Amino acid sequence: MSGGRVSARSRLAGAGFTDVGDATAALDELHEATGIPRDELIAGGARSADPDAALRSILDVARRDPDPVRRVLEDATSARLLWRVVGASVGFGELFRRHPEVLGELVGGVRTLPSLEAMTERLLASVKAEDGASCAVGSDAWNALRLAYRRELLSITAVDLSAADPVEVVRAVSSALSDAASAALEASLAVARAMLADQFTADEIDATRLAIIGMGKAGARELNYVSDVDVIFVAGAAPGAEISEERMIDIATRLAKHTMWGLSEFETEPPLWEVDANLRPEGKKGALVRTLESHLAYYERWADLWEFQALLKAREMAGDMELGRAYVERTRPLVWASSERDGFVDGVQAMRKRVNDNIPPEEASRQLKLGPGGLRDVEFTVQLLQLVHGRSDESVRASGTLDALEALVERGYIGRDDAAAFGTDYRILRLLEHRIQLQQLRRTHLMPDDADGRRVLARSTGLFDVSERVAGGLASDITATWNRVRNEVRDIHVRLFYRPLLSAVASTEYDSRSLTGSEAHDRLTAIGFRDPRGALSHIAALTKGVSRKKTVQRTLLPVMLRWFAEGVDPDYGLVAYRRISERLGDSPWFLRMLRDSTGAAESLTMLLSGSRYVGELMEWIPESVAWLDSAEQLRPRAYEVLRHEASAVLKRRTALPEAARRIREIRRRELLRTAMASMTGSLSIKDVTTSLTAITDVTIQSLLVAVRREVVPAEHRDMQFAIIGMGRYGGAEVGFGSDADVLFVYRPGTVDPQVAEPLARKIVAQLREQSDDARVPLELDAELRPEGRKGPIARTLDAYRSYYARWSVSWEAQALLRARPVAGDDELLEDVMAMVDDIRYPAHATESDVREIKRIKARVESERMPRGVDPARHLKLGPGALADVEWLAQLMQMKYAHAIPDLRTPRTLHALQAAYEHELLGEEDARQLGAAWRLATRLRSANTLLTGTTSDMLPTDNHALDGIARILEHAPGSARELEEEWLRVARRARRTYEDVFYDL
Repeated sequence: MSGGRVSARSRLAGAGFTDVGDATAALDELHEATGIPRDELIAGGARSADPDAALRSILDVARRDPDPVRRVLEDATSARLLWRVVGASVGFGELFRRHPEVLGELVGGVRTLPSLEAMTERLLASVKAEDGASCAVGSDAWNALRLAYRRELLSITAVDLSAADPVEVVRAVSSALSDAASAALEASLAVARAMLADQFTADEIDATRLAIIGMGKAGARELNYVSDVDVIFVAGAAPGAEISEERMIDIATRLAKHTMWGLSEFETEPPLWEVDANLRPEGKKGALVRTLESHLAYYERWADLWEFQALLKAREMAGDMELGRAYVERTRPLVWASSERDGFVDGVQAMRKRVNDNIPPEEASRQLKLGPGGLRDVEFTVQLLQLVHGRSDESVRASGTLDALEALVERGYIGRDDAAAFGTDYRILRLLEHRIQLQQLRRTHLMPDDADGRRVLARSTGLFDVSERVAGGLASDITATWNRVRNEVRDIHVRLFYRPLLSAVASTEYDSRSLTGSEAHDRLTAIGFRDPRGALSHIAALTKGVSRKKTVQRTLLPVMLRWFAEGVDPDYGLVAYRRISERLGDSPWFLRMLRDSTGAAESLTMLLSGSRYVGELMEWIPESVAWLDSAEQLRPRAYEVLRHEASAVLKRRTALPEAARRIREIRRRELLRTAMASMTGSLSIKDVTTSLTAITDVTIQSLLVAVRREVVPAEHRDMQFAIIGMGRYGGAEVGFGSDADVLFVYRPGTVDPQVAEPLARKIVAQLREQSDDARVPLELDAELRPEGRKGPIARTLDAYRSYYARWSVSWEAQALLRARPVAGDDELLEDVMAMVDDIRYPAHATESDVREIKRIKARVESERMPRGVDPARHLKLGPGALADVEWLAQLMQMKYAHAIPDLRTPRTLHALQAAYEHELLGEEDARQLGAAWRLATRLRSANTLLTGTTSDMLPTDNHALDGIARILEHAPGSARELEEEWLRVARRARRTYEDVFYDL
């Protein structure tokens, strides 16, 4: 007895049952209810994906009505189908429990997929339709329609699960599912017409034509088991009908709403799927129904680029097919013309990026549809190739993905091996999607996250069956298959679209056919290159030849071209990459690092296509590419490290020109390092300003040592010289491209003043000459000195003290608020700062001084603003921009810093923080002012990084704005969002400034 029980348990486990105890009891009960031998029941379970669930489903139905179950299980063919269906789909088990009579559809087996005509006839019959209108209305009609549809769905499922090759049958199954949806829409429309009979006359309803256009997968005949069915409704009046357009649109809109309701809303029988009309003109906000002419007018004037890409899949699906065909014929030319529009690539890429961004992080690794290597990669690649080549080649204008792929192969745009692998992988992904949706008959694109769920999925696919009698497959099998397919799809996606470009210019063989010059030109244009002819020449220069370097470049470039194309300026990125490659010559580490470090290669393409500032410096310092492979190498050097290096240079090189050249090289190198680190997102704005200030300090300090050593004779070394940082440089708030505002101070000591004065001027002249750098200019700007440009370039400390005591005006004292000792003799620097403190932090700021500051600020706004510019876009002088924040902080310092030591700082943000802590500013006011200052500072630096030039204006050009937005770590296509962010932040800061500044 014990041995028999063990044998029975082993048989159940071998058949795939996991809960042997429950299965034993259920089998006994099912045998009692139907009379079917237990061995046959176990054999049936072995054929199913989930024997436990299948047994429970069949038993649930038998408990309600055993006769239909018995009839099916008594026939070997029918029984095999039943076990497969309920083993793969708990959803069908629930259908059988609600409607046991539906089991009769399996009796005798189902050998062929139902046709569109047969399904339409049966679904119309289910609602008793005659002449386009049903005789049944309301819930009874909807429920009958839904049950009839599910009978058709059962037939499709039965054929699908019985297929000898489950991968090959995917396309036919998807087509049948799409046809079933067409039939359901047609029947639901018939019910809708009947439901309007008491609101409109029969003539009015007959005069109203309504076409239902399938979009997306519905249009391409690629529906899943449970897909949203994307549609567009088109209305028109019957020829010769006497009905106003307004009346006709009203009727058509009601027909559309009732049609959607009948399939999507809750009734006794559950909804079929969502009918989604949001791809219509203006989306949810637009009219549900329009005439054909109204659609065309919208597409010709207002449509976004993505809407034309969506039209690629459009087909007449139900309703007035003649009107539907007219819609497709009239809109199709717009699809192919759209790829010639400016911004086409940006639009396609932005749409794809939005799709990726909308994937919840916890789902990304399980996404069959949207994740990397998923269905979207295949569909996007095929569609983009169609849009590129379909402009001039009508043969590739198919709406279905697999049909289009075959056409692209036939015309030679895709190599046969790649296309075969791509097509098979696409079918496998669709097969997995179908089986996952079958389980619960609900819409999902997520792989199961548990081992048992994946085991059931593996058994349901038929890919791992042991024999016709036993379903096979483990969780590890389906996971390995999925990973292989994902990786191959991602690789082919890159190869199909990018590698053929190399075949057009290089003497090498690839799996894909070589493109002609015009085809390669079109392909480059489609992915975003503005000078495709030039790009082809650069690709040729990088890849032609048989050397190892050329071979590695041919391996790297397909991927790098994609990354360049996703950047702001792919043309410049490719040019810069070529120059860097040529500068590095045969350096073995360069290409090896790019080949072996995906992160470094991708970062390089992002930097070169996103920043001319970085690209131009990298061309001069090509070895900087190596930094991308090390986070430590990208970290800006501390002030002490730079100072030590510069001191070593000064010790080794005594001649001024050579020493100055090396100091400038250090500055270039460190500016580049900081720029690269900021572009890769590893630095905050504080980190950037700190690094740039340290670089500038060390440069000026070292050059001053070298210049004095060269210019000042030994007998005059007693003369002291100092440099005071002013403005943003004094506040240690330097950005990329910032000038260095300074004051030059000297003290003759024992040197004759008549000798010291020209000597000081000579020091200044040499400093400016030796700091001059055409690549990254460093202007030592002394315009904040007493008397401005008219005053002496350098003064003695006594002269400064005398001037400030007798002649100084309020703005000059205000300028000293940001003074900071930078370079020179410590004793003189200390004395200068003591004098400065007495002036900038007066014991009492007079009312006249305060009024003068306010008056000057108003003059600055009106007189220094460049003519013809939009003040709101000026990042320095505009409302809510840097000047507003800095003048407000400085006025508070002038009034209160003598009494509040925490306000004694040259840094704007520190001053704002101190003002808040001492209750001179409210918390929200301080936050808004700080936010505006930070954003303006970041925008100015980002603009310099993008263009390589300095500007205080926020660009109006959308492309430039997008480039700045990307540098600030916004998503591609965020130009307008960035613009709106700045205007909003500045507007708030301006309100705070006006509320506080004029009350001080």
